[in-house]
Amino acid sequence: MTNERVGERAGERTDWAALIPTLFPTLARLEPDSAACLGNAGRRVNVPRGTVLFRAGDRCHTFMMVLDGAVRVQMASETGREIVLYRVSRGETCIVTTACLLTDNPYSAEAVAETDIDAVALAAGPFHDLVARSAAFRDFVFASFGNRLTGMMMLIEEVAFGRIDLRLARFLADRRDDAGGLDITHQALAVELGTAREVVSRQLKEFERRGFVALSRGRIQVLDPVALVALAEDR
Repeated sequence: MTNERVGERAGERTDWAALIPTLFPTLARLEPDSAACLGNAGRRVNVPRGTVLFRAGDRCHTFMMVLDGAVRVQMASETGREIVLYRVSRGETCIVTTACLLTDNPYSAEAVAETDIDAVALAAGPFHDLVARSAAFRDFVFASFGNRLTGMMMLIEEVAFGRIDLRLARFLADRRDDAGGLDITHQALAVELGTAREVVSRQLKEFERRGFVALSRGRIQVLDPVALVALAEDR
């Protein structure tokens, strides 16, 4: 994440410290000197919704710990196809950022604030210092990395080997709102699933023909969630 894309909250350098044990339990075990380093070096920042936090090719200068909000991390191919890799939410960190900091390589993905973000930003220098000297901080960084990597492997398995009708049915069943539908375009849905818009549109038309959904501009209304769940579970 580049520093110019976030705004520091003046006068709020360490008021976030009380949130750390709850949101990041491993950091409750920080050694006193490491806790002081984190408290002094960390800066609370606000990131407005829609902000691009980093793009492919950017250098990484900041480690971010999300206190509230959601960041979408996605990749695009040379042909323009996109896929959402994961989201970083309250109490989480971004493993693409972690990997870039640990390897000193540029970003290979893009991150966008889906909501207003409240976070703690830690510059690369203090991040490396804490990784080197604090067992608790290392545990936090690598546990976060490992947990997210497991989810990434599952995503790769789904995209490479999963049937699109099953994956689409699961997405619609899981993400429908209180009114029983989703406000989403076919293109955005294709990005979520890592496939082409034409594939999604064709499958949605089939779902509509079978009475599972009703389609309108920018809206998919789920009519038969039980059938979608059964399809998702390949029953």
